[in-house]
Amino acid sequence: MEKFVTLNASNLSSGSLLPIGFSSPCRKSAVSVQRRRVHVTRASIAVEQQAQTKVAVIRVGTRGSPLALAQAYETRAKLIASYPDLAEEGAIEIVIIKTTGDKILSQPLADIGGKGLFTKEIDEALINGDIDIAVHSMKDVPTYLPEKTILPCNLPREDVRDAFISLTAGSLAELPSGSTIGTASLRRKSQILHRYPSLNVLENFRGNVQTRLKKLNEGVVQATLLALAGLKRLNMTENVSSILSIEDMLPAVAQGAIGIACRNDDETMANYIAALNHEETRLAIVCERAFLTTLDGSCRTPIAGYACRGEDGDCIFKGLVASPDGTQVIETSRKGPYTSEDMIRMGEDAGQELLSKAGPGFFGN
Repeated sequence: MEKFVTLNASNLSSGSLLPIGFSSPCRKSAVSVQRRRVHVTRASIAVEQQAQTKVAVIRVGTRGSPLALAQAYETRAKLIASYPDLAEEGAIEIVIIKTTGDKILSQPLADIGGKGLFTKEIDEALINGDIDIAVHSMKDVPTYLPEKTILPCNLPREDVRDAFISLTAGSLAELPSGSTIGTASLRRKSQILHRYPSLNVLENFRGNVQTRLKKLNEGVVQATLLALAGLKRLNMTENVSSILSIEDMLPAVAQGAIGIACRNDDETMANYIAALNHEETRLAIVCERAFLTTLDGSCRTPIAGYACRGEDGDCIFKGLVASPDGTQVIETSRKGPYTSEDMIRMGEDAGQELLSKAGPGFFGN
């Protein structure tokens, strides 16, 4: 008898996440709440096993981390809201797929193959017909999709900013000289060191949110940075000491966005997920990924990019490349109509500008 994983009902809707008055990341904000100790156990995700009683209408492929499961169940909730018949027990099955990136935590991603390590096995299951749709964190998705797959749907984007978490300080600026920050992200490392060269960065600080917070509690590092979007989806924002503005820490391309893929010949699934697509988010991700594709970025190159709709309705894009040690940071920005063609052009043009400014040796491995 097949088994599938279900989540606590309190996690089935993004409406249950804590808004706590966070302002739009397109505008500057200063939120600072100090905490003495982070809480690792309150992920609000209860995993249980239930017997599969019927053939599922939609099999949803996902990684098995608490955050990945929260995103899969957010997708499930939105499918049910759009198609009430899918609320019947067993109609939607969550299929957990362990990826290479989940299995190998002792090495940096760049040393074992890069971003595709979090999507490869899920994509293979999709192509082979073992699942019907795949739910991905968009920042994990390589710029080129596998053959026979399409990714036409993005859910509404969460807050793109990074959260600072520490037991002893309220912000990066409050950390004493020589303090160690844990992160697996070269993007975060380079921007931290660019502004605070007296700090140390512990690289390969990998693992899911709970694992990283456990290491922080154990004193392995004095602070860490995590995507605020993930903490909100896990109802763990009580851990946040402060939130970094876009100006202080430009986010990763597609940070905070969930993507849903299906096979390119599966019209039924394409129609199901079309109802979930948030076009404003999809266009922003298209712009950012055009920028990343132009740079041909890898996990060895610190790259950040963010597109959003400004108050006048136009697209505002900001991008940067940096040296891993933070000594060089090259930035650019664009503004133009919020349309697919214009936003792709903005992303590509911004990427070409940074390639030209950086020079041929900048992106060498």
